[in-house]
Amino acid sequence: MSCPMPAPPALKDLPKVAGDLKSELEAFKATNLKNADTQEKIVLPSAEDVAQERSHNALFASVENFKASSLKKTDTREKIVLPNAKDVAAEKTEKALIEGIEHFEKNKLKHTETQEKNPLPDKEVVLQEKNHQNLLSGVEHFDKATMKHTTTTEKFVLPDSEVIQLEKGQRQLISGIENFDSSKLKHAETCEKNPLPTKEIIDQEKCA
Repeated sequence: MSCPMPAPPALKDLPKVAGDLKSELEAFKATNLKNADTQEKIVLPSAEDVAQERSHNALFASVENFKASSLKKTDTREKIVLPNAKDVAAEKTEKALIEGIEHFEKNKLKHTETQEKNPLPDKEVVLQEKNHQNLLSGVEHFDKATMKHTTTTEKFVLPDSEVIQLEKGQRQLISGIENFDSSKLKHAETCEKNPLPTKEIIDQEKCA
């Protein structure tokens, strides 16, 4: 007995495509595609990569082919290091301190009263505070209308003859350096002299 074929879905049940996407798909033309050549590139490994690969393979091969029968039997010795006198004394002090804190009796404490003291400022501190407050008040409540208009006079001080001569000399020096003709230099040979010490200098060096 054959199974009945399911009824096809109604048009309203089919998935809908967005309007802008539908118009792009309908207007698409395969002739607009450009031909492109696929280039397959094979990058060869460098000498460093080959050396690392060989070391890696050699390590794996030595682990896989390792023979447990080549191991030698060894006895493990456990060493117990005893503490010295200084460590023992420090541990005793710590234990005594911990026991004293754990067994401390609060009833042995004496009652004390805490007195809070608020010393008043002296005359100098009060005077400084008043001056500070007066200064702040004067700045905050300053009346700009009480200011008088003033004209600023800018004065140009001309240099004296000595300064002018110094300026001229400096300019001539700079001009001579900038316009210096190196073709006027004469060839000179440098002789390096290394005089040997005399007998007197050697005797003085020995005596020192």
